[in-house]
Amino acid sequence: MIVFDLRCGNAHVFEAWFGSTADYDAQVARALVACPICDDTQIAKAVMAPAVPSKSNQAASPAQVKAALGTLAAVQAKLEANSDYVGPAFATQARAMHDGDVPPRTIHGEATRAEAAALVADGVPIAALPFRSKAAADA
Repeated sequence: MIVFDLRCGNAHVFEAWFGSTADYDAQVARALVACPICDDTQIAKAVMAPAVPSKSNQAASPAQVKAALGTLAAVQAKLEANSDYVGPAFATQARAMHDGDVPPRTIHGEATRAEAAALVADGVPIAALPFRSKAAADA
């Protein structure tokens, strides 16, 4: 994997991971890479500082990686046990709760980038999850 700092046509800088430089080039050529802030697909590499590891910087051991993945799985299980999966109705449900049309509750589901951006612009408190819901994967 390789990480690049990218810049959209509106000067937003963000980070993205790719399998290789060739993967990056192919995805940008097909307009598959979009700015997470404005959805612009006019993407170019931004200037980035090189990663220079210190002598104490060592790769994580397999046990450390396993422990980190176990922690993430536990967080996912807790989140899913304590919230309702609303699927693609997430944006509608979140907005309805924010507007006071339905009682508030903890939910999770899917939203498009445009839906998420509109929710954030309207002050609806949302956060992206670092994993896909098991309910979504089973659907």
